Amino acid sequence: MDNELKLVSGAMVALAVATATLVVLPYMEVRDIKPPPGLSPYTSAELRGRAVYISNGCVYCHSQQPRDSKFGPDGLRGWGRASVPGDYTYDKPHLLGSMRTGPDLFNIAARQPSKDWHLGHLYQPRAYTPGSIMPSYPYLFNVKSAKEAEAEGEKPLTLPPAYGPNVGMVVVPTPDALDLVRYLLSLDHTYPVLPALPTPTSTSTP
Repeated sequence: MDNELKLVSGAMVALAVATATLVVLPYMEVRDIKPPPGLSPYTSAELRGRAVYISNGCVYCHSQQPRDSKFGPDGLRGWGRASVPGDYTYDKPHLLGSMRTGPDLFNIAARQPSKDWHLGHLYQPRAYTPGSIMPSYPYLFNVKSAKEAEAEGEKPLTLPPAYGPNVGMVVVPTPDALDLVRYLLSLDHTYPVLPALPTPTSTSTP
């Protein structure tokens, strides 16, 4: 009985220490953090696109957390400054990611601001990045006749000739594809997170 009591007591102490270290202390550290002035809340379309991003498992291959130069070459890869807690104020749930089968997307909108590029890349990644192992997402698009697309006021993708549909047919994005790209184009964290350094003033001597 004595040994059982010691075992349970030890387990409770270990659980309490782990909870304090991994939950309570981090919460107290970040609970009052405000969003940086350059960060805006997601629009309704961007939130829908974020849901498409989650449902298609993009977070399993892409991170959204560039590291400091002391911990990795993320800055040299063009992924931008290291992220800070305030960058994720409007992210619920957080999509930090733990794998980098593909590049980090924290600043993908700054690196690639073209809506047309993103749409084409989702339809057929290898048309834009030779050798890419990213899967294509054809179900986010419809193939229809050019006349039908024009009648419905839809803008077809401009694809490289080898990747386009049959003559007279075009590829048009679904609302999910458009919302997903709106979300990707919201991922621009190039705003400053530290206050500007004071400008030195010259003083004249009498």
